[in-house]
Amino acid sequence: MQFVSFEFEGKASWGRLEGDQIVDLGATAPDLKAAIAAGQLGAGASGPARARAAVRLLPVIPNPGKILCVGHNYEEHRVETGRDPTEHPSIFTRFADTLIGADDPIVLPRVSTNLDYEAELAVVIGKGGRHIAEADAMAHVAGFSCFNDASIRDWQWHTKQFIPGKNFPGTGPFGPSLVTPDEIADLDAVSVESYLNGTRMQGATLDHMLFSIPTIIAYVSAFTPLSPGDVIATGTPGGVGAKRNPPVWMKAGDEIEIRVSGVGSLRNRIVAEA
Repeated sequence: MQFVSFEFEGKASWGRLEGDQIVDLGATAPDLKAAIAAGQLGAGASGPARARAAVRLLPVIPNPGKILCVGHNYEEHRVETGRDPTEHPSIFTRFADTLIGADDPIVLPRVSTNLDYEAELAVVIGKGGRHIAEADAMAHVAGFSCFNDASIRDWQWHTKQFIPGKNFPGTGPFGPSLVTPDEIADLDAVSVESYLNGTRMQGATLDHMLFSIPTIIAYVSAFTPLSPGDVIATGTPGGVGAKRNPPVWMKAGDEIEIRVSGVGSLRNRIVAEA
């Protein structure tokens, strides 16, 4: 099953995506995060039908308590950035107010021209917990989505701390939908790709990740409790714009597409900050 968060006639809601229609389930829970927490993602619920073309998609989880991102989690990307190997995942955070939906533009800030793309698989937590064992980790997953960890590289590189370059407004595309785990037959075979103006820039399958999803969940839950609706962005493959020769920066008018096989396609245009 697939679920979306959306705005219809000025009101935020959520629902089950069925082809080009959305079954509006806003009457059953206030938002998708609350529905996940209440275990309400079953197929039986019904509600008014909304045409996909009539709504504005919001970030899959518009209000996550935590957004945890994994850096350098593919060997090719680790090598291209010159990072040393580590025994543990590199974790940084995003703020919820940086997130945008599939129908929103990425904003190129006025203080930089170094806007880069990062195709990622996002994991949404379904069942919370602390000290989650790797063997139990997948039972804590509500589903998957596409994520673009769009980065303002010069601000990311001001110091060794990533947070400024990862938290500009309008730089966290997340969607278009939440795909439940039963839809993915072979998680390791899932491919993560980016296409800039139709040209393939990145691509790898999840079996190339240095730290698997269960490993990441176990590690993160050791230092912070996870809650329903929390988001983990699992890292990006090699091929980012910053490490190309010459560098490739996204500019106003460009279109960046993130494709995750079995999960979806996330397309966003770039606009300059007003």
